[in-house]
Amino acid sequence: MAMGSAPDSMTEQQRFAAERTQLINTVELEVYQTRDYLGFDRLRPTIAKALRRVPREQFVPRYLRGEAYGNYPLPIGDGQTISQPYIVAVMTHLANVAAGDHVYELGTGSGYQAAVLAEMGAEVYSVEIVPELAQRAAATLRALGYGNAHVRAGDGYLGWPEAAPFDAMLVTAAHPEIPQPLVEQLKVGGRLVMPLGGRDAIQQLTVLEKQPDGRLTQRQLLPVRFVPVTGPEAARRDAWP
Repeated sequence: MAMGSAPDSMTEQQRFAAERTQLINTVELEVYQTRDYLGFDRLRPTIAKALRRVPREQFVPRYLRGEAYGNYPLPIGDGQTISQPYIVAVMTHLANVAAGDHVYELGTGSGYQAAVLAEMGAEVYSVEIVPELAQRAAATLRALGYGNAHVRAGDGYLGWPEAAPFDAMLVTAAHPEIPQPLVEQLKVGGRLVMPLGGRDAIQQLTVLEKQPDGRLTQRQLLPVRFVPVTGPEAARRDAWP
């Protein structure tokens, strides 16, 4: 039995590796097809390398592992999803993440985006509103050796003040307003990437860059559909119409 199980395991890993390669090709093609929206036509090599190395099958429910390398979002429980790989890649590119950067993420989910950032050498601070998801993501990241990815449960709208300022910030849930606490924790010259828009409105993937005088420049690039930001602060502000 033991001798017979090893080849099956190897075959599965080889299949996942092949599917990762195919996924990168698919994502690169979609980036090229949407270049007029994005303002670039290919991913930075460091992003493609990270996508090739991060095992996405570890970040989806076991029953969905056969779909782990589809270029579409998947449910991960508690009404949340793991983002489409194309979106993960594009947001990472737009945030201009480099090795050694301090990066904040609102909405850990299963931890896949955090893993991609950590694989690129960033120090990642990610907050998840659902405690069970935060715990699971932290365990997965730890098991995969991403000691530079830090996860905690809490209200991501408020950021992670003690780790600020951040070189880049990614918001992986939609909101009609730019969270002011995040703006305050963003370095001058840093980028905040988020889907901007209401629950039932058209959301736009938006890049904000902090200027020396504290102002934000804003570019709306691509229509998207994300789950909403949840948590006490977002609810208190009555942000959703």
